[in-house]
Amino acid sequence: MTADVIASPRAPEIRPMSRDDIQEALRLGIADFRSAPRFGLFFGGVYAVAGIVIFLQLLVWEQPLWFVPLVFAFPIIGPFVAIGLYEVSRRLEVGESLDWSEVLGVVWRQRTAQLPYLAFVVLAGFMIWIWFARLMIALFLGRMEFATYSDLWQLLSQPQGLMMLAVGTVVGAIIAFVIFSVTAVSLPLLLERDIDFVTAMITSWNAVLMNPAVMLSWAVIIAGILFVAMLPAFLGLIVALPILGHATWHVYRRAVIPPDAAPVGPEGTRSAGDEVTL
Repeated sequence: MTADVIASPRAPEIRPMSRDDIQEALRLGIADFRSAPRFGLFFGGVYAVAGIVIFLQLLVWEQPLWFVPLVFAFPIIGPFVAIGLYEVSRRLEVGESLDWSEVLGVVWRQRTAQLPYLAFVVLAGFMIWIWFARLMIALFLGRMEFATYSDLWQLLSQPQGLMMLAVGTVVGAIIAFVIFSVTAVSLPLLLERDIDFVTAMITSWNAVLMNPAVMLSWAVIIAGILFVAMLPAFLGLIVALPILGHATWHVYRRAVIPPDAAPVGPEGTRSAGDEVTL
């Protein structure tokens, strides 16, 4: 069995994926959550509370209009909150003990590793999206009365508001997919291996480039689950984040070939005789 891979002298090797890999990753993600629910509920709760705080703050400022772009941007921070979940999945995979001090210690140590550099890259993408959102507000709503800005439903019922929502959705989706492409597997990769964040981003981009349909479907699944989870006052994120976080670890396992290991098969198995060609 021969698997084609994208590789560079610096980047880890990538393997082709199928939609079966995504289904299996989701199944394993649910299994990991059920195996260690206390960690999933903790990190999911942190994520949900962050969403609630942002929403309430916008209401205090009487700026519900900004809730629309922030809803599109909010999933961007999800993978960073899920760092602890990647560590839990890794420990379950290799049979290591699950201890709060050890899991949180790994998360804490990331502050001095490569992860903050990747966070700055994502933050730059977030700022571009916020800048574009402000530009759209000025272009489409610049002449509307101020009172309209505080009534989101009235705003979206107007032609200008609908046009702004349509354009913003398209542009927001493009920006989100670019950010997704450089973070899809880079975060668990940085957690597990001692490599620089640029290499991790290149590896993640290559994984999406090699598997565009599969990774696009994964991105749609993430966006859909998070959107539905945000509807009940963000409370659905308490469960959605841990499932997606654990599943992301298993997507990473199927996308990136471990050093000195055979590619992962569709059923999550390895064959000692498998050959990787460059």
